[in-house]
This record gives sequence, C-alpha cells and structure tokens, in this order.
Amino acid sequence: MALIVQKYGGTSVGTIERIENVAEKVIGWRERGHQVVVVVSAMSGETDRLIGLAKAITPRPLPREIDVLLATGEQVTIALLCIALEKRGCPARSYTGSQVRIITDNAFNKARIQDVEVTAMRADLNAGRIIVVAGFQGVDEDGNITTLGRGGSDTTGVALAAALKADECQIYTDVDGVYTTDPRVVSEARRLDRITFEEMLEMASLGSKVLQIRSVEFAGKHNVPLRVLSSFKEGPGTLITFEEAFETEPMEKELISGIAFNRDEAKLTVLGVPDRPGIAYSILGPVSAANIEVDMIIQNIGHDGTTDFTFTVHRNDYERALEILKEQAASLGAREVSGDTKIAKLSLVGIGMRSHAGVASKMFEALGKEGINIRMISTSEIKISVVVDEKYLELGVRALHEAFELDKAA
Repeated sequence: MALIVQKYGGTSVGTIERIENVAEKVIGWRERGHQVVVVVSAMSGETDRLIGLAKAITPRPLPREIDVLLATGEQVTIALLCIALEKRGCPARSYTGSQVRIITDNAFNKARIQDVEVTAMRADLNAGRIIVVAGFQGVDEDGNITTLGRGGSDTTGVALAAALKADECQIYTDVDGVYTTDPRVVSEARRLDRITFEEMLEMASLGSKVLQIRSVEFAGKHNVPLRVLSSFKEGPGTLITFEEAFETEPMEKELISGIAFNRDEAKLTVLGVPDRPGIAYSILGPVSAANIEVDMIIQNIGHDGTTDFTFTVHRNDYERALEILKEQAASLGAREVSGDTKIAKLSLVGIGMRSHAGVASKMFEALGKEGINIRMISTSEIKISVVVDEKYLELGVRALHEAFELDKAA
C-alpha cells in the first residue's frame, strides 16, 4: 500500500462532470489499496471572477481581504468533490488550509509555507477516508488566511507529500506531461518521459505553465517523487527526477530538453545614473521592498561618470515598479526612467549544455536568420534566456525548436 498525493488543477475540476470524473479516478487509486490525499484548485475561471468582483469595488483592494476572498474558490471545490466521493460510498473529508494548519508567513497574496501539521490527516487516512485539501491557501501565525500566489495548489500538493512522506506526488492537469515546448505554439513538440528537477526548476521559472516554480523547489529539496499527468487521458506522464537517475543510461543526456517562454514580462530602464558603488541597491532596494521580484538585470558600461541600468519584472508589477522608480529618480540622480511592456522572454534549457560549447551561438544564429533582434541576454550553467519583442516570440520558439531538432528523441 502506498500513500499518494494527487493535485487536480482548475480545468480538471472546472465542471460538475469533471469533478465526478476526478472522484472516479481517485476511487480507482483507493481500490488498488492506496491511501489518497487530494489537493484541488478552484474551478477554472473562479479565481479571475473573484478578483473581478473585488476590483469592481476598488482597483487596489487590501491584500489581506483579497486572500480571504480568493480562498473561497478552493473551498467550493473540496466540498463538491467530497460530496461526489460520498455519493459513491467512499468516505471522504474536506480540509481548508487553516483546518490542515498549513502555516505560512504573512506575505498576503504571495505567502510561503513554513510548516504543515499532519496529525489530523493521518488519523483520517488510518480510518479509511480520502482527504481532500484546498490548495493555494494557508494560515499565518496570527490566524489570517493567506494565499500562495498563482499556481499555489501545486506547492500545496508537494508540501503535503513532503510532510506526509508520500510515495509519490501526482500533478494532474490538462496536459499529459512536460513537453519540449508549448504544443499550441509548435505542433511538433514532444512529450518528455522524464526531466531533472534542475531543468524543471528552470523551465518553471522561465515561463513554463505546467508547474509552479515553488512546487518544484519544494519537491527537489525534500526529494518528493513528482509526476505530471493528464486528468483527461491515461498515460505515463513525465517523471521529474534527479540527474543521477540518468547516469545508468548508455547515451548522454539530450543537449536541450526544452524551450520555455514568458509573455508576462516588462522592462524598466533607468538612464544616466551615477556610475558608483551601491547604485544597483539604490535602484532595486525600493523595488524589492515593495515585494516586487526582479528577473534579468543589465548594467551598461559607464560613460562620463554615468551608466544605464535595465531590469525586468512581471508585467503585473510593471506599473507599481515604474511608479517607484519615478519617485526615486531625483534621489538616484537619474536622467530618465522608461519602460516597455511589449517584450517577452525566450529560453533554452538543458543539463546537456554543461558539456557542450556553441549552444549560445547556434541560438543567436537561428534567431538572427528570422530577423529577431535580441534586447537582453542572461545565462546560467543549464539555460540561456533572451528578451525579444513580443511580436516575434512564437516565431522565435518555432525557429529554435527546429534548429535544435527537439521533435526528435535522442
């Protein structure tokens, strides 16, 4: 008998019929003798609907009240799934994040999990019940409801699997695994049988929507076996594992595992700031203090004692970051502050890069042949990212997928 944690996303529970299908799938695992904990998201579209209600009242609702509001979406789903399970004679019990005692910090809208209490869940599992937990949410030390940010149900699932020492955490979604890139952009995209935690972490951070980045971090840190599966068709999915699992293979790991991209990028530039020690902190410190995450950073070579400083943020944070920079412009000694929301990030990911030269030049050659100008470049040991004009994003993805022959298995 194994302990399985399963997470079902919003599209998987988007209608009553789909919730009934999830109930059948969960019961199937239980009938095989496994204990099952299920984590669910809000029904598809519900979170956006709730945000719309709040913003119909004010464009900037209090973050605490947004969390109280959004947490109700998952509460609906856990109750409906338990009702569907009980209808089939399967004992089940629903838990909100606060009932589980998923303890988080108090960063509303972007909370991080600090601890998970499992005593009550273990008692219910031992009593033969299926546990259904609301994803995306927790509670801080003061009892305030918190949410984990977009895709936070993945993190909930992995955190529960780690706390319960589950045999596997299965992430059910509307795709049947991790692909070399988005099949909606490249029809020849290929499903990967497996991928390393390191590669998946890069893919998630660079725009792949299959898994939330924190869920991959959590799984890697706590060595939680992670598998991405489809809610709508049977198949092996994609296993996310450690690099060592590939060492027994006779062939080397593929050079490139996938192409990630992100349209939710915005670029900000501070022109003509003093070229002196500490200027980077003077620019980014106030941005960070506003809980805005900074991605790519470029500082140009100084001329005449000044330099230009450019960085990217999530597009949702663009207006606030621009406002902060304009407020700080005088104290920074900046000549001008500007921004651009019509950009996108395109990235190659693969642990095979570690032992192969020439990946960057091949990438730049492929983009250059299509007339795509590169505005920013960032590299690490297993990825290369570039910022391009948003209108060229899909063309760039297709060009790179073809150039690196990702439609063909190694």
